[in-house]
Amino acid sequence: MMLNTFTITLIFIILSTVVVAFIRKSSRDKCMKDFSHDLVTLEETTGKIIRGKLRVEHTGLEFTYPAKQKDKNGHDEMSCILYKYEYSNIQTLIRYHDELSERCKKEREKELKRTYHPKFLRRLRRRIQNVFKTVRDLAMEIVNLFISQAKRATPAGSVLTSQKKYVSQVKEELMGSIGTSFEPLLERYIGNKVVLELIKGDKIFKYPGILKDYTAEFIEIMDVDYRIKRDQKARKADLVVPRKYGIIRHLGE
Repeated sequence: MMLNTFTITLIFIILSTVVVAFIRKSSRDKCMKDFSHDLVTLEETTGKIIRGKLRVEHTGLEFTYPAKQKDKNGHDEMSCILYKYEYSNIQTLIRYHDELSERCKKEREKELKRTYHPKFLRRLRRRIQNVFKTVRDLAMEIVNLFISQAKRATPAGSVLTSQKKYVSQVKEELMGSIGTSFEPLLERYIGNKVVLELIKGDKIFKYPGILKDYTAEFIEIMDVDYRIKRDQKARKADLVVPRKYGIIRHLGE
């Protein structure tokens, strides 16, 4: 029995909603995800500082304060949300070691050992992942070609054409979810000591540390001596830095 237009549209709406929800759930920036559920300090380009337990979602970040705070008008605040369109305000995400729980310290130490000079299997897994990253554009071209051909040459073509809105939505979410941009120059530095150049206003600061990972927008570096202000004492920390402000300039070993 042939399905009517209303039923087909309803099916497409349900399927596209499920697919888009799955893509969004799995497309959080992986550098930020490494700091998820830890006590993290956000340093903004404006100089504003936010400190709280980090929750990472597809649409932005939430910082839950350790204790209730009052704003300048006396209003109680327990958290702060930074939406994705506000990511341009991020200077640095800082995870200070001395602010982690004992359990988190142990987990972080294990991750540092796995990251620094990674073993063969870890390197192999990354190489396999990089193969998929380098062919993703080709895969999307194939998908586009397949859909175009299906519209012209198959009975389902009229259905795909009539549901163009939902097909386009899924394609856009899929393209937007590809958050990692393969960078050959950085790949050979993964797991090694490097020197990060961090641009703050009109000044450049250098921070030696271990390059853990990178995405299209961010760099993650571990075991850095970091301080927000010059009059503060430097503390061991892990950083997530926007690539427009943070540049891996030198191999440090």
